Amino acid sequence: MAKGQYKKTFITPLGKDNPVFVQVLGICSTLAVTNKLENTMVMSLGVIFTLALSSWTLSLIRKWIPSRIRMMVETMVIATYVIIVDIALKAYYPEMWKSLGPYVGLIITNCIVMGRIEAFALQNKPMLSLVDGIASGIGYAYVLLAIAFFRELLGTGSLWGFQILGSWWTSWAIMIMPPGGFFMLAIFLWIAREVFMKEGKHE
Repeated sequence: MAKGQYKKTFITPLGKDNPVFVQVLGICSTLAVTNKLENTMVMSLGVIFTLALSSWTLSLIRKWIPSRIRMMVETMVIATYVIIVDIALKAYYPEMWKSLGPYVGLIITNCIVMGRIEAFALQNKPMLSLVDGIASGIGYAYVLLAIAFFRELLGTGSLWGFQILGSWWTSWAIMIMPPGGFFMLAIFLWIAREVFMKEGKHE
């Protein structure tokens, strides 16, 4: 029973309850960092780390959090893990830290993080909340990475600094601009909803 619950908790955010293309959360970061695959990977790992550990921590102390200061406690816990990510990037990956700029700090306000804590972590046990946090983070990450893959490839002809498309390719400059983010997100939302949402209706 417990094993099945953990499995369901892990699988659901990857498909039928995906935070990006089903719940439509975290759109700002989807548009902001997906112009480069490398930036998107780092941001995704930061969100997975923050979401998983914030969910676990807040689930662990949920019974002792006074309702009137609940949001303040959540923000403080999330900010603690975001600061750890920011410090680690600055110490070990300074070029990426400069490239991402304020976007790492904005993980604190990411709707996915706060949303999963409110909807799941505060009502469930710590380990189950940890699994939900990891799964929701992965569900967020693979959508962003897929968008970043096509945006960088079509926009520059390269991936992760390596030239993929030859000199024959004319780069689509719009793909590395904000409108390209809207365009790719719309396509992914359409495809995902045609696949996952329709399957859910038939079950």
